[in-house]
Amino acid sequence: MIVIADSGSSKTDWRVIHSDGKISQHRGIGFNPYYQSSEEIGSHMRDEFLLGLQGEIREVYFYGAGCSAPSRQEEVAKAIRSLYPMAEIQVDHDLAAAAKSTCGHSAGIACILGTGSNSCDYDGKKIIATRPAPGYIFGDEGGGAYVGRKLLKDFIFDQMPAEIKKGLVDQFDLTAVKIQEQVYQKPYPNRYMASFCKFITERKSNPYCYRLFYDSFQDFLSQYVMKYEDYKNKPVSFVGSIAHYNGDILRKAATDVGIHVQLILESPIAGLTLYHQKML
Repeated sequence: MIVIADSGSSKTDWRVIHSDGKISQHRGIGFNPYYQSSEEIGSHMRDEFLLGLQGEIREVYFYGAGCSAPSRQEEVAKAIRSLYPMAEIQVDHDLAAAAKSTCGHSAGIACILGTGSNSCDYDGKKIIATRPAPGYIFGDEGGGAYVGRKLLKDFIFDQMPAEIKKGLVDQFDLTAVKIQEQVYQKPYPNRYMASFCKFITERKSNPYCYRLFYDSFQDFLSQYVMKYEDYKNKPVSFVGSIAHYNGDILRKAATDVGIHVQLILESPIAGLTLYHQKML
C-alpha cells in the first residue's frame, strides 16, 4: 500500500492506495516542523486510522508546510518512520504538492492560500523559482492568518462596521484582552487568527468583509505572483481553503491586475493521488 499526505498548519489530508487499487481517505491534524518537534508530530500521527495501517505500508509520500529544508524534512520523516519503520519515505514541500496537483506535467505558477501562503514557478517537471515565505509574522499575505489578523486588529482599534463587531462579540464573546491572550500567550496563534476566516467568508457580501479578502489577495499577487518572469502569460492556479471558499473574490482581484487564474482547489490531495497512481 502507498500513503500520500498533504499537510498544512491546520489539517492533513491522507490518501491510501491499496494493493487492489481501492483508495481510502482520512483527515487529521496539521503539522509544521518549524513549530513542532518530530516527537510531537509522531504523537499526533498515532490516531486510529494511521495505526491501523501499520505493517502494510511500503511507500509514504508526505508533502507539508515547512518541509522545504532537508533538516525539516528529516524531522517529519523521523516521525513517520516511528509509525511505519519498514516503509520507503519521501518528504517534500507543500509547494511541490500544489504544483503537481494543479499543473501536473505542464508549466505554470502554483500558489497556496490556506492558513499561510506560498507560491512557485513550475516548468512541468520541477520548481524553477520561488518567493520568500517567512511565515505569519513577516509574510503569508493572502493566507488565513493574514486575513484574520487584519480583522482582529480592526476589532481592537474599533475600525470596522458596528454590525460586524457585534457579530464577533455575539458569536465568539470576543474582547481585545482575549485576542491578545490567544495570540501572545497560547500556542498556534496562526491557526487562531485564521479561524475567523469562516466568519468573514459567511459575510463576504458585506463590503467590509469583501475588502478584507480583496485587499489581502492583492497583497499576495503583488508580493508573489507578479514577481515571476512572464507571469501574465502563464496559467496561475491555487490550492487551499481560503482560495477555494473565496474564489470569486480571488478571480476578481487577479483579473484586475491582468492575471489568468486557471484552477482553484480546496486541497491538492486528489490531484496528488492521481499523479502518484500514474507513476505506479
